[in-house]
Amino acid sequence: MEEAKGVVKHIVLAKFKDDISPQQIEELINRYANLVSLVPSMKAFQWGKDVSAENLHQGFTHVFESTFESTEGVAEYVAHPAHVEYANLLLSNLDKVIVIDYKPTTLRV
Repeated sequence: MEEAKGVVKHIVLAKFKDDISPQQIEELINRYANLVSLVPSMKAFQWGKDVSAENLHQGFTHVFESTFESTEGVAEYVAHPAHVEYANLLLSNLDKVIVIDYKPTTLRV
């Protein structure tokens, strides 16, 4: 196995509150994506909605993935004023959330 050198993925699983409209969700996602231009340590952002047929999502509907060059980069992101402001906004619109940071590992076979 080979751990990615320095790269860290920041994963957020989210379930929005029932009264949050699709337009509000879209605006929140756009603001999340904009953090890439505001937070230097944030290198990339992707998101998607659950499409699994397994029905094991436990109510989580959206996944957000941010890429950083290091764990220090994640720490800079978490403390950055733009992230703090956005995180408070996002969390106020969520019913539940899980956040995981990990270093991608490639299996060499």
